[in-house]
Amino acid sequence: MTKALGGALKQTKLRPHHLLVGVAVLLASVLLSVLLGAAELGWQRVLAEIVAQLTGGASPLSEREAAILWQLRVPRVVLGVLVGAALAVSGAAFQGVFRNPLADPYLLGAAAGAGLAATLVITATPTGGPSVPVQLAAFVGALGGVGLTWLVGRSAGPDTATLVLAGVAVGAFLTAGQTFVQQLRVESLQQVYMWILGRLTTTGWREVLIVLPYLAVAAVVLCTCARLLDLLGTGDEEAAALGVHPGRVRLLVLTAASLATAAAVSVAGLIGFVGLVVPHLVRLAIGGSFRIIVPLSLLFGGVFLVLADMLARTLLAPAEIPIGVITAFTGAPFFAVLLHRRRA
Repeated sequence: MTKALGGALKQTKLRPHHLLVGVAVLLASVLLSVLLGAAELGWQRVLAEIVAQLTGGASPLSEREAAILWQLRVPRVVLGVLVGAALAVSGAAFQGVFRNPLADPYLLGAAAGAGLAATLVITATPTGGPSVPVQLAAFVGALGGVGLTWLVGRSAGPDTATLVLAGVAVGAFLTAGQTFVQQLRVESLQQVYMWILGRLTTTGWREVLIVLPYLAVAAVVLCTCARLLDLLGTGDEEAAALGVHPGRVRLLVLTAASLATAAAVSVAGLIGFVGLVVPHLVRLAIGGSFRIIVPLSLLFGGVFLVLADMLARTLLAPAEIPIGVITAFTGAPFFAVLLHRRRA
């Protein structure tokens, strides 16, 4: 019995080799995604260019090819890491707060709020709207959707079930508003749906700098609160007996996760299933403690989205598949299997 208890306790602690494996897999996926792309640069020449930059040698690429690599492809890969990490760690946080493995970052209306706000901006201009106003609108809309859900939920009761129901109601209302706006401007439907399906488009490093500070703050807060999420899983009364204030912890965690989600949505659109699939893969592979799930979701969320974006860029090159389609093809079967396992 003592050995069994010791084995169980091991699964609640993050081991150094877990982090080393996660970092190694992330670096490998980043390198693979940088080497391969729609532009025919040649993976050998790209690898030689990276080595030349590290050693100070001569570049094998022309000026135009170097610009494609360092100003388009590399920022896009880095953005994929950040967006994937933001969505995955937010999904892990939502699952911990609501004690529901089927929770995801869009549960409280972030997607519906961002969708309505972005649609308003896109349909307001004949060209579909510049990227900066759309990104700003999506960020504000995502936070507004979560804030409205919080106000509605707290006015009805303090429990998490009420908050989830409020999220469903607010999300339905905002989605109805988005549909109404789309019907008023049918000619903008293509631009709206392209944004909704999600894609990692960059014009340099600006989008990376938009997401990075929010993800950094959220990562610190959520990793710090990971142990508290484990305590919340025992129940509010038990957590309070151990000196934890459940309401404050939930508010802090949801605020940090919503900031990261809003930043990711603002630059990449609505990419589904990342926040659902990645925490579950970590949970199934290593353990169910949020001290393991939260930090590893950061790493493997980046891996998941970088590889999905690589497929989106290369499968039908030079055409590009919306990344949300790739994640849906991956996540929907996983979701079905997960539901079957829960029933069993």
